Amino acid sequence: MKDAEVKAPELTGAQILVESLLREGVDVIFGFPGGSVLNIYDVLYDAKIKHVLTRHEQGAVHAADGYARSTGKPGVVLVTSGPGATNTVTGIATAYMDSIPLVIITGQVPTTLVGNDAFQEADIVGITRPCTKHNFLVKNVKDLARTIKEAFYIASTGRPGPVLIDIPKDITQVKSRFLYPAAANIRSYKPNYQGHPGQIKKAVDAIFESSRPMIFSGGGINLASADADLKRLAEKLRIPVTSSLMGLGGFPGENELFLGMLGMHGTYAANMAIQHSDLIIGVGVRFDDRVTGKVSDFAPEARIIQIDIDPTSIGKSVEVDIPIVGDAKNILKEIVAQVEADKRTKEFRKRVGPWLAQIREWTAKHPLTYGRDSKKIKPQFVVETIYKLTNGKAIISTDVGQHQMWAAQFYKFHKPRKFLTSGGLGTMGYGFPAAIGAQVAFPDELVISISGDGSIQMNIQEVATAVQYNLPVKVVIIDNKFLGMVRQWQEKFYNKRYSYSCLEVMPDFVKLAEAYGAVGIRIDKPEETERKLKDAFSNGKPTLIDVVVEREEGVYPMVPAGAGLKEMIIL
Repeated sequence: MKDAEVKAPELTGAQILVESLLREGVDVIFGFPGGSVLNIYDVLYDAKIKHVLTRHEQGAVHAADGYARSTGKPGVVLVTSGPGATNTVTGIATAYMDSIPLVIITGQVPTTLVGNDAFQEADIVGITRPCTKHNFLVKNVKDLARTIKEAFYIASTGRPGPVLIDIPKDITQVKSRFLYPAAANIRSYKPNYQGHPGQIKKAVDAIFESSRPMIFSGGGINLASADADLKRLAEKLRIPVTSSLMGLGGFPGENELFLGMLGMHGTYAANMAIQHSDLIIGVGVRFDDRVTGKVSDFAPEARIIQIDIDPTSIGKSVEVDIPIVGDAKNILKEIVAQVEADKRTKEFRKRVGPWLAQIREWTAKHPLTYGRDSKKIKPQFVVETIYKLTNGKAIISTDVGQHQMWAAQFYKFHKPRKFLTSGGLGTMGYGFPAAIGAQVAFPDELVISISGDGSIQMNIQEVATAVQYNLPVKVVIIDNKFLGMVRQWQEKFYNKRYSYSCLEVMPDFVKLAEAYGAVGIRIDKPEETERKLKDAFSNGKPTLIDVVVEREEGVYPMVPAGAGLKEMIIL
């Protein structure tokens, strides 16, 4: 036995877990206790880690997700076995689809009972294998510290994602000498951060050979903190930029080169520009179906450069001409350095002049708009008012549906990690607990969750969490008494047969907020919208704002499912 091992203290598995979390810099855990994790919770009682008790395990994972998205650090979750573990699955899948670093710690029945259908037993490792980056079942307490080190390393490196650690109860009770590894060394896992020099040179040459270039930025820009390098490249060469939903904030929303979001509910200018482009520089994007529309019709004239740290994402959806595997920030820095040293820059900027003029024409022809003279509250007006009052500086979370798209269209995001939304999985119930996680991380910032009257009820129990921890999250409920996006599809494609999309019985959100000890506010007149939102944003308390809006308002532009980007339905 080595001297270090002899001198190492003997700790229980529960103590080893908590001490390991402290070594990883964990300052907050979101969780919900139960029988199989009581030993861990007993150690947490005296630990210097804040624990946020949510009211549902799904809420705990979404809160940890919001914490991770807003800080860039892995979010940590602790729940019990069986239903406690299975309640995390939707949150885990949400994080997995959007590449968010989480470490989820689940309790498990004792090792002697695993596989015996014991009380509150579930094979959470098997259940979550398709929606985790990796997961572990700890069978020996001697492996626990190393497992935690590896879990945080895997979750936060390469393409980030959720990692689950399943710990049987007896492992938390037995003792072992505690030695925490200085580093994780996993032979089969070696993320590549540097782009291939030859491929980068090809990309630079392709840029200078183009005359109608577009930059398409995705969530990878935000995850890699590559926003400054992206801006430098775009402004140096005067290349217009569009973004996926997950990429919003990676390029300043009011920059003259920014065309807005691309895809199904993207702007007319962005969709038309991509379709007429001769070169697309895709950075940190997967080219998913909501962006491309009909793949065979997508960007028919363009060569495509795809930069991504995950080699399995490159060429997965569209044919790529120049693939570059590596970290977006590192690769963009190298591209910018080569561009700035290249004598072709001046001639290139001149050549793209007509292209920029064409894009300005498209923007002027079909700007984002709505009926601004309506006597009813338009949801777009609500989002615009939120933007006006916050100067674009708030942290905004959303649930999923029409309100999510209006937030993406009408709120201008200027910085990364200010927009928290479920892009890949499309999870109703995500926004409010995610806002709680962000508010825990940034107690002095204004955090606003824009939700729908359907979505908010998915995890509305978390109002109690916000009240208990004095988290002044603001929830703006776009109240149209419909599952709005479902209703819009039924209107356009199902002959207005509104099959079970009307929310006929609804709570009084003001009274519900008050019942939890929060503030409830109702807005039902356009002229009172700004004043009441301003009051809500400054009251320092958890607040639900019920905004009664035009019931059958739609999100436009809209590209029908299976159609090409040029087949937009315009308002």
